[in-house]
Amino acid sequence: MDWKNWQPTETANLCFIVKDGRVLLIRKKRGLGAGKINGPGGKLEPGETAHDAAVREVREEIGVTPLHLENRGVLRFQFTDGYALHCTVFVAPDLEGDPIETDEATPFWCDLDAVPFGEMWEDDRHWLPHVLAGRSFHGWFVFDGERMLENRVEITA
Repeated sequence: MDWKNWQPTETANLCFIVKDGRVLLIRKKRGLGAGKINGPGGKLEPGETAHDAAVREVREEIGVTPLHLENRGVLRFQFTDGYALHCTVFVAPDLEGDPIETDEATPFWCDLDAVPFGEMWEDDRHWLPHVLAGRSFHGWFVFDGERMLENRVEITA
């Protein structure tokens, strides 16, 4: 994969709210990854920053406002069908409101030592533990559908 000349077709974000030894996850109900567990997030709207989109998406998907977001890294996904996604990953140490289920997602709190990687995208096990431990990263992944073909993760801090 020629990552130096790679260009995404879409830009998105993920936001993991980590508080009191737990992380707020969702089971996605629709779209890319429907049925899988992930953090809330989604695509940026025109003119929107990744940070602003993360706050908006978390509000839309689970009804809470993440507070004090920290940018922890970037995911780059290339799919064999041509789809290419750039995703900024945020962590928030606090939130405002109580999570609610919506037509997009079912939220739930999970202990940090019990993250259900078997129900998540295959790449998550390569970078999410570092994020949950307070580190930053960059990741590059190639997928054929839901099957990961290539991966590289660099821990930056």
